[in-house]
Amino acid sequence: MNGNIPRMDYRQYRAARRLVHECCNYDSGNCLLLEDGEPCVCVQSISYSLLCRWFTAAVLPLDEALEAALMRRGSRKRCAVCGAFFFPKSNRGKYCPDCAGRMKRKQREKCHALGHFKPA
Repeated sequence: MNGNIPRMDYRQYRAARRLVHECCNYDSGNCLLLEDGEPCVCVQSISYSLLCRWFTAAVLPLDEALEAALMRRGSRKRCAVCGAFFFPKSNRGKYCPDCAGRMKRKQREKCHALGHFKPA
């Protein structure tokens, strides 16, 4: 992050709330890292911003689409087929990893559309 805290829309917030349960420091709505004798609510579960560094570093990468939408807004692209955000491996990247395989097979089928023709 370049100094500013990313804000989430409602859909992203709900996805982040589901991810919070995957955090190893999450315990029934409380954060074990912030606890100092009495329970402290998990800040990531109640905020529309990314505030917890542990969540950002360890838990957010579990959802690649959400991480792309929040962390790498400048370097992300939208897939030409499904519209999901992804990180291109080169400047020519057009498809997310899921659609790239399908598009490659489709191109291969188009190339071999004439069947099993063997030149003489």
